[in-house]
Amino acid sequence: MDKLTIGIADMKMAQGTGMLVTYALGSCIGICLYDSVIKLGALIHIMLPINLETGRKNVMKYADTAIRETLKQMEAKGGKRARITAKIVGGAKMFEDNGGSLGNIGQRNIESVRLNLKKEGIRILKEDVGGTVARTLLFDVTSGLGCVRSYGRQELII
Repeated sequence: MDKLTIGIADMKMAQGTGMLVTYALGSCIGICLYDSVIKLGALIHIMLPINLETGRKNVMKYADTAIRETLKQMEAKGGKRARITAKIVGGAKMFEDNGGSLGNIGQRNIESVRLNLKKEGIRILKEDVGGTVARTLLFDVTSGLGCVRSYGRQELII
């Protein structure tokens, strides 16, 4: 089975078979989008809640633009929005912010991902978000199952 690694501010898609993997989800969020009928899966690794920077070319860095663009690409491959579901992982609070300007970026990412998926009409089936640990996310396109690994915790199937 092919294993595709998704970097930070990145997205990859597979159909039929394949394992999509992303590492070091701290305050970032991994979003698994899946159409189970045609076994089309995508995994996005977003960094920030919203794209406020005009002219920024990497749409996969932000929850709002990454979700929109990935759904467009899935539909181009035959995915149907009514069948596409989501699983989200990450959004941890990795640092004490001491009232800094960033605030809790992990929590803001969680809220933005939930809001944008809802806006696009995508149902969230499972989530493993918040807390204070970084996570690795593996997404099996054949089964639609995700596996979350993090230090000091039992492996979680989502």
